[in-house]
Amino acid sequence: MEHRLVGRTGVRVSSICLGTMAFGGDADEAECARMYAAARDAGVDFVDTANVYNRGRSEEIVGRLIAGERDRIVLTSKVFGRMGEDVKAGGLSRRHVVREVEASLRRLGTDRLDFYFVHQFDRATPMQETLRALDDLVRRGLILYPAVSNWAAWQIAKALGVSARAGLARFELIQPMYNLAKRQAEVEILPLAASEGLGVIPYSPLGAGLLVGRYLPGKPVTQGRLVDKPKYRQRYAHALASDVAQRFLAYAAQHDVHPATLAVAWVRSHPAVTAPILGARSLEQLAPSLAAATFDMNPEMRAEIAALTPPVAVAHDRDEEADA
Repeated sequence: MEHRLVGRTGVRVSSICLGTMAFGGDADEAECARMYAAARDAGVDFVDTANVYNRGRSEEIVGRLIAGERDRIVLTSKVFGRMGEDVKAGGLSRRHVVREVEASLRRLGTDRLDFYFVHQFDRATPMQETLRALDDLVRRGLILYPAVSNWAAWQIAKALGVSARAGLARFELIQPMYNLAKRQAEVEILPLAASEGLGVIPYSPLGAGLLVGRYLPGKPVTQGRLVDKPKYRQRYAHALASDVAQRFLAYAAQHDVHPATLAVAWVRSHPAVTAPILGARSLEQLAPSLAAATFDMNPEMRAEIAALTPPVAVAHDRDEEADA
């Protein structure tokens, strides 16, 4: 397993990250243990969870799995989502951030988080309050590095400026959505990360199953994220994504590579990416994605796969300067 630096932190992590959104939900504890063991056998030492994953059950299971080797694991969790019926039980206020990091540490059975993500942007809370709260957690030793997920590039850039001006611990790791059917991160988020020395762990490299052929037109499907969850249907059900999936599956078949292996390897091969996050409901689903760790994605193949989608828009209206 290749290990890569997380931005400018000096921390080295496996170039594959184990995602645990299904832990305690679609995957029971026994299946979680099998997936964790397979990931560790493959050399994965980077684990991503969140307080809202199955209302804390994911963190509890992860805590038990890593208990005997905590110092060998780089561990993340997140804050933002609602964790109760109380109107105050969500967002990025100092109150919620502090309460939730303490609750996550209890569930995980550890004294610190290596990276702590703000999970979404909170329009109701001043950015500086959230950044100051994260800095305080660093000073208390409860988190080592602040991190951010699902923010726009301008929001991340603004936060970096606020942190620099106020002398606060800055975001060192970002977690955007990124896969062949969702390439918006290439426009500004990934260039920002490369410019500012930020680590990047993209989620959904398989496009919620779209890129492994789970939702092809005319194929009956009764279970899956695009069936069960409206937000996923909205995200991926457009015709472009479907066309991309069919072209990608044909390419994978032509090269005799499992589409999950190829999709993860393509995300992993972007020069700004530290480690794609692999999420699965079972060991059977996880195994071909883990194989991406040793798949040789050369520049020519990466370009051929990228060409299966329309060109990604540039960050301004002067298309002739796209490569400038």
